[in-house]
Amino acid sequence: MDTNLLISQAKARFSHNAAKAALQEKYNAKLIIAEQAGLWKADKETINFLYHSHLIQTEIVLMDTFNNPVKVNTLELYQKLFEVYNNVMNEWYDEYIQLETKK
Repeated sequence: MDTNLLISQAKARFSHNAAKAALQEKYNAKLIIAEQAGLWKADKETINFLYHSHLIQTEIVLMDTFNNPVKVNTLELYQKLFEVYNNVMNEWYDEYIQLETKK
């Protein structure tokens, strides 16, 4: 194989991986929201916890991303985080598919 071809393939792979990492950073930042006097990450664990908690009680004290205790309405926070998670993941997926087709 030609050395220049190998170098260009390695650079393309590196650029692709760097672009994927940049996408991840961009969309992870969009998952952080301020709501009900706290800062929350719309991740699967928090959403799942809130879903199961709202079946039991309407308000709980939950630690936000800064480890501050915040009393929250479980259903309202669950709905907001689920909405944010869905929207961000769909945007991320669309952009990821565009990136993969450029490969």
